[in-house]
Amino acid sequence: MGRASKFFVMCGLAALVCGLAPMAAAAGDEQERKTPPALVQIEQVEVHLSLLGPVVLLKVRGKAIPIFVDPVVAESINAALTGQKTHRPLSHDLMRTILRAFDGRVSRVVVTLKGATYYADLTVIVGDSAKVFDSRSSDAIALAVHFKAPILVSQELVDSAGKEVEVPNERRL
Repeated sequence: MGRASKFFVMCGLAALVCGLAPMAAAAGDEQERKTPPALVQIEQVEVHLSLLGPVVLLKVRGKAIPIFVDPVVAESINAALTGQKTHRPLSHDLMRTILRAFDGRVSRVVVTLKGATYYADLTVIVGDSAKVFDSRSSDAIALAVHFKAPILVSQELVDSAGKEVEVPNERRL
């Protein structure tokens, strides 16, 4: 079994540990799955506490797409955004460590909305091999933030789920 094959076996095991869905199975698994047209890159990720629990705001073009997450994922994303360390490694820290040990990285995340549920395609590259994994959007966002990888959404998603963000007035001198 080659190094890349061993890596993807380890990724499958790590995915189970991290709560990620199984790797996308398709012929031509080496290529990324088709993504929606007109993808836009998220400009900023923020974590907030709301009355309904932690929410991640994916900000782009004056709008924010709210995605509610569990407290552990919120802690992981916030720690990655602020450069803070958690007392013990969280699942996303473990996955980042495993990927780095195999010279792997997350290259991008594409978030979609189906019904009322957010989904994500998590693209991982090891060597010259790219694999796309089906993931909870919150886990994929956490890993993208940890790897400083782009998070992409369709313009249609921004238009349908994005909420206008108030931009504070800038004071000029």
